[in-house]
Amino acid sequence: MRRGGPRWPVLRQVLAGDVRGLGLTARSRRTEERVARIAGADGAVRSVCPYCAVGCGQLVYVRDGRVTQVEGDPDSPISRGRLCPKGSATEQLVNSPFRVRTVRYRRPHGTRWESIPLDRAMEMIADRLVETRSRTWQDRDAAGRPLNRTLGIASLGGATLDNEENYLIKKLFTALGVVQVENQARI
Repeated sequence: MRRGGPRWPVLRQVLAGDVRGLGLTARSRRTEERVARIAGADGAVRSVCPYCAVGCGQLVYVRDGRVTQVEGDPDSPISRGRLCPKGSATEQLVNSPFRVRTVRYRRPHGTRWESIPLDRAMEMIADRLVETRSRTWQDRDAAGRPLNRTLGIASLGGATLDNEENYLIKKLFTALGVVQVENQARI
């Protein structure tokens, strides 16, 4: 035997009475050097996975204002600490150097994307919504029955929206006379 005990793990286990290798005999120098990914975090924030409408709970670990790790929240009644591969990759979504952090716009018949301010983009959307609604508004059908609708606008909500968000979207578009509203919410 060498200093610090035998080199062979099985011999270490037998001599220490740790036959199943569940105690300290299972540890190596390399194991001792390992540190949990959340060890240096300043804290954790509870969140919800942004990928689908299931709403799995997440613990988002932050250090110096930057997301360092995302894990399943064991207190979540929906996912009970588990995440699918997409949910487990949330940290990469947040910290990716390829993440677009500005509003991108491509003009009609344009060949390039340009960055524009968020306020300008919101104004453009509002202007187009009002103009399309005015242009395509139908008060009555051919028989004179009231319609009060527009078929020139439609909404398709994504899977990252929950039922409450889709409810509000449906209310907004219904108030505008939009009848073609669909979503993919599953919770």
